[in-house]
Amino acid sequence: MTGGLGLLSGRRILVVEDEYFIADEVASELRAAGAQVVGPYPSVDRAYRGLASQPGAIDAAVLDVNLAGLSSAELIRRLRDETIPVLLATGYDAASLEVDLKALPRVEKPCSTIVLLERLASLLH
Repeated sequence: MTGGLGLLSGRRILVVEDEYFIADEVASELRAAGAQVVGPYPSVDRAYRGLASQPGAIDAAVLDVNLAGLSSAELIRRLRDETIPVLLATGYDAASLEVDLKALPRVEKPCSTIVLLERLASLLH
């Protein structure tokens, strides 16, 4: 467990990540920090279905940019348009991102859990 217990208490966080072990670790650490995890989902389609089936707004999202070779840009833009804070978790540097996504907060994988939690908490405060 990280030192983040309670850091995200009561927050609903969407996780979209196609690598199972990374998704599981991120979800576990978010729960340890007090968050309610929505997902994790391995694809944009599954995320849309999951969001439609779970009542309640989400407070923020952690998304991988490349999901099994497919871009999550459409979902990222939708969340951004709904003013939901988005943290990109990606192996790509900013130069590799689509122009309108370059300015979004980002952590490069692999990333320490505490850095991810702190960046996410800073987006929410």
